[in-house]
Amino acid sequence: MTTINYIPAELAAAVDAIGALKAAIAPLEAKLKALQAQLKAVGDGRYEGLLYDATVFTSERSSLDLDAVREKLSVQFLTAHTKVSEVVTVKVTAKKTAA
Repeated sequence: MTTINYIPAELAAAVDAIGALKAAIAPLEAKLKALQAQLKAVGDGRYEGLLYDATVFTSERSSLDLDAVREKLSVQFLTAHTKVSEVVTVKVTAKKTAA
């Protein structure tokens, strides 16, 4: 079960401001993805607007199949070559309200 920490009013305001910003940004991100998809569908090239130019290009990205690597290498090797880093994350979720 998750513990809720009650915090000073200024931190509560920061939490609410983050949530409000995320809520405001979400529709803009969806619109951005839709417009980018529209340009990608046309294909590679340079496209001019009145205020901005856009370039669509296709490239290749290589990635390591870690599952396949783990099957080939020993646990000891993987442990010896694993780097552990601390990561701090802020997750904000909307509260459920009674209808």
